[in-house]
Amino acid sequence: MIKKLILFAVLVLGTKAAAQDQGFKIPDYKTIEKEIQDKKSTFYYPQLIERLVKNDTLLTHDDFNHLYFGYVFQPKYNAFWKSPNEKKLNEIYGKEKLENKDYDEIIKLINNSLSEFPFDLRQLNLLAYTYHLKGDEVNSKIASFKFHNIMNAILSSGDGKQCETGFHVLLVEHEYVLLNVFELESKSQSLVDHCDYLSFEKGKYQVDGIYFNIEKMLENESKVLR
Repeated sequence: MIKKLILFAVLVLGTKAAAQDQGFKIPDYKTIEKEIQDKKSTFYYPQLIERLVKNDTLLTHDDFNHLYFGYVFQPKYNAFWKSPNEKKLNEIYGKEKLENKDYDEIIKLINNSLSEFPFDLRQLNLLAYTYHLKGDEVNSKIASFKFHNIMNAILSSGDGKQCETGFHVLLVEHEYVLLNVFELESKSQSLVDHCDYLSFEKGKYQVDGIYFNIEKMLENESKVLR
């Protein structure tokens, strides 16, 4: 099932996944923080997150930028976050054959996780695929829409070629989701200033590695560890 997921993610993203080829814009966190706290702004965070939870497919790229990067200013943001249902889900995924009752349980567990952290890319991808297996294309497309737009928010935040233009992420896991989507395999991980650098086997790909900006993660981790 997991191998099929990678292919499904690529199909979900389509050609728009290469958002960095269309140019990128480094997140202006000060402006984002100001706008998501302004009750008169269209980016007022409580309203945006409510629209996301209610599966509003009219959310724009700018909306998702404010949702994703604005989440670092929310009290619930935790750079160490892990799905509380990960163990149960892995047990189901480990089965040789899944039945309808398994799909229903997966959907219930994932939606429970997403209620705690709506930007869990791995779970959104799994949710889209599970709905697809059940034949529920409406909900599959909704989950795909969220996955696609969160990925595009990340991809439009940099080009990954150097630390100064690294892709901005909320969790380390998001780095590996991006690699999996593009079927890239990292050789090692290292911290370079405020960036994670994932290096590749020399000559295997067009680039030797990718930089991810984890400045907000590091700030959050320092608060948690105080």
